[in-house]
Amino acid sequence: MVDPLKYGCRSLLSGGRVFGDEQGCCCFERRTMDGTPESVPMYPYEIATRLSDLGRLDYSAQPVMESTRDDLDPLERDRLRKIIASYQSSDRNLLELSDADLEKSLRLVVSVNGELTPTLAGLLLIGNEEALQRLVPTNEAAFQVLVGTDIKVNQTYRGPLLKTIEQIAESFKPWNPGTELTVGLFSSVVPEFDERAFREALVNAFGHRDYSLLGRVRVLVDDAGLTIANPGGFVEGINVHNLLTAEPRGRNPCLMDALKRTGLAERTGRGIDRIFEGALNYGRPLPDYSRSNRRGVSVLLPRSVPDKAFVELLAEERERSGKSMSLDGLLILDKLKSERRCGFDVLSGSLDMSDQRLRTVLGQLTEAGLVESAGVGARRTYMLGAKVYR
Repeated sequence: MVDPLKYGCRSLLSGGRVFGDEQGCCCFERRTMDGTPESVPMYPYEIATRLSDLGRLDYSAQPVMESTRDDLDPLERDRLRKIIASYQSSDRNLLELSDADLEKSLRLVVSVNGELTPTLAGLLLIGNEEALQRLVPTNEAAFQVLVGTDIKVNQTYRGPLLKTIEQIAESFKPWNPGTELTVGLFSSVVPEFDERAFREALVNAFGHRDYSLLGRVRVLVDDAGLTIANPGGFVEGINVHNLLTAEPRGRNPCLMDALKRTGLAERTGRGIDRIFEGALNYGRPLPDYSRSNRRGVSVLLPRSVPDKAFVELLAEERERSGKSMSLDGLLILDKLKSERRCGFDVLSGSLDMSDQRLRTVLGQLTEAGLVESAGVGARRTYMLGAKVYR
């Protein structure tokens, strides 16, 4: 049980209040999230979630007192080493460490009364399945495929995360067909869902979910597209409108740090950028986070064929400039592609970037001939350049 007084009542309540009963016990209230001026009780099982949302508690770094190092699976430890060796972005120095030092470096174990005790992150990553079911009953994931209303696949996973991520990725491959796309002299097969974006979204779902809540990470492939959902909403200060600009921070820093150092997650903490780039680079609809709420985060990658003309445009610009288009540039081009013509205020209101940054990127795109402007002052509008339409 997490002691809220240890982490500070003010941060926990964030608009609620603390009061005492006749026996001197502390009770907690929180404001409702529906806009009404009302406080409701905060139950004990909600305290860990609230502290995690506020960044006052790293639930994944807590030692699991009922566990020992015997609950860690040697085969999963070997899998961890193989993953580190296979990713260029991983921390290769970890491979030179002994098993105990590797676990301590990744904070998979901590010293408690002179004994090395697994943390929640340690059990989640390399714990054996029996220990996970006994000590972390909230650890569960599902991979489902629906064609119309017919259930083609419905698989449940309760094992360690490294194994589960590999299993889901392998199960997903047959349901991610490709389209042959020819750009210039080169032809390639473009998958329906960008593989890098899929892996980032999947790893983020496991890394940022709330493990104090019952529920499961759900990966669903259906007629609409690919949906990845996890229990636990966005942490304080992050919402669907500022995903691309908010300072990266998560609910489980210890777990996410381990995933980054193994190479599975983006080291900069900007995995969300990769998810958006996976759609924008092929002219596809943007990832849809609109179904996310305070209880969970859900992202939909819609089905769509790649926009060949848009891909050719990006390829030509990459050849001209010698570098890939920035995410901000991709967002502006995508907006102008769908709206045809936009004023600065419309672009500023719909894109998650500051006005100064927007002016800078528009200037760069105009200089490259990708965007043209018309009018002056407040009436100035922007559209894709003649170079694009050619």
